Amino acid sequence: MRVDLFIKNAMIYNSYFKTFTQGNAAVLDGRFLYIGPRGEDGFEADKVVDAEGRWMIPGLVDIHLHIESTMVTPETFSYGLIRNGVTTIVPEPHEMANVFGLPGVTEMIRASEHCVADMFYAIPSSVPATSMETSGGSIEIEHMDALLQSETIACLGEIMNYVDVINDPDCKTNRILQHIRANYPSLIIEGHVPKLLDLDLQRIIYAGIDSDHTHQSIEGMKERIAAGMFIEIQEKSMTDEVMGYLIEHEVSEHFCFVTDDVMPDSLQRRGHLNHIVRKAIGMGMTPEKAIYAATFTPARRMKLLDRGAIAPGKIADFSLLNDLEKLTIGQVYKRGSKVYDAREDYKCAERRYAFPSYFYHSVQLPLLTEQDFAIRTEKQDGQYLGRVMTVKNGSTFTEEVHGEVEVRGGEVRWQESPYGLIATFERYGKTGSRAYGLIGGDTIRRGAIATTYSHDNHNLLVVGHSAADMMLAANEVIAGQGGFCVVEDGRVLASLRLPVGGILTEEPLERTAAEVQRLREAMEALGYHHYNPIMSISTHSLPVSPALKITDFGLIDVNRGQVVPLLMDKE
Repeated sequence: MRVDLFIKNAMIYNSYFKTFTQGNAAVLDGRFLYIGPRGEDGFEADKVVDAEGRWMIPGLVDIHLHIESTMVTPETFSYGLIRNGVTTIVPEPHEMANVFGLPGVTEMIRASEHCVADMFYAIPSSVPATSMETSGGSIEIEHMDALLQSETIACLGEIMNYVDVINDPDCKTNRILQHIRANYPSLIIEGHVPKLLDLDLQRIIYAGIDSDHTHQSIEGMKERIAAGMFIEIQEKSMTDEVMGYLIEHEVSEHFCFVTDDVMPDSLQRRGHLNHIVRKAIGMGMTPEKAIYAATFTPARRMKLLDRGAIAPGKIADFSLLNDLEKLTIGQVYKRGSKVYDAREDYKCAERRYAFPSYFYHSVQLPLLTEQDFAIRTEKQDGQYLGRVMTVKNGSTFTEEVHGEVEVRGGEVRWQESPYGLIATFERYGKTGSRAYGLIGGDTIRRGAIATTYSHDNHNLLVVGHSAADMMLAANEVIAGQGGFCVVEDGRVLASLRLPVGGILTEEPLERTAAEVQRLREAMEALGYHHYNPIMSISTHSLPVSPALKITDFGLIDVNRGQVVPLLMDKE
């Protein structure tokens, strides 16, 4: 019998038994035809590969991530995925949708069509994330209908505004959920429900949201699984306690591994979903169970039933591993064709201006002055309590702390306080609105950082201890049509230009990774003490992530879902 490819002498992973078995595999027309002991003399193969006893595993499947987190285009991202054995992803482009609305989604899909890795998109469900921010675009119900009718869509992306889902029956998110359940009852609905328990959690599930990828605790995970919710474990949830629970209990069908957000320097240095699998193995999970959680269960969750396993009829996406425990990848095959070999040169094609021209002109802000970093107030002169956004290492959550500040001459004298200034400026030319707050904790102690890479609205966000440095950092970002800039004493320490929507670059992954590493080091040199300072600062403007955040509407008490004043009278 003729086949395109025959792989012999492999230790082949069987997803249905979660075991490795020595054998051979035949591929025809991009799909597996046979897996078993039958030798190559039983087939007429165009190509024979001797695995030499190495491990053969399915292509890894990541069902929750945002390409924009890596700050590169889909094609460059695919290049990074393939060499790490990731052959299928479900990206949700809600960052680009916040900048451009529906065209942000469709242009990301167009940019993915010729990628080696398969990309099945999630429709952004929460654009903007809340009604308490100004974004460049929105995704409405009619846009969702258009996408579902014209594109290959995997799911409705993470429902982020869980506060309104619970408290406001008539909110936009509940209208979306009702429309999807009524018109697309089989569509998967992904969730974002940090810390919810008991009745609030079950009301979310009742609304149709049956997964959660946020930071897990043992209590929360047990409640979610017991209520039928699927858990997507990202790295920040991989605590000893959580991993111990997943290892010791029979819950393999109820969770998978995902990456969510991967910085470009991390992708370059550590890998992608393969890093998560490798880490799980290092924490005591068997390779068989860890691989299952990165192949079979995520594929089944997204109803991608043609992949995630090495079995007859499944798409022939697989990797040959040189080392199982370390998940060292030798070769990667996509639909039966070799697309990566660790022994061979592997380069990504550079493509410029792949997006519409207006994608490169999205920052509609004039250059700022030092006076733009003065907090003006109608309060009388005196001492007040100010709400301070307090950054915590180990989490992108912040705390609200109250600290004393002085008002004098109609201004909050933040420079004379122990705190820094955080400011955000609407950058789409819609309202010109801006807001100010105080910041402390594990953030910078001097200098300034400015960025348009600020989830999810991607307005200009500036943090600093010097108005002059904040002005310089902000103006560098504005002039570059988006990106990051770190400044100290009037000198630029590091910068990264992100001219595609203010959030992506078309530079190669290796170059972007090196620039992001310099950016990270510059932030740390200013005193930022965080496991991921770039992700930390970029979520200061995310009004669905506890507890105190900032948008152009003002300071947001996330748990209450309200804009709150900076200053409070002392008791």
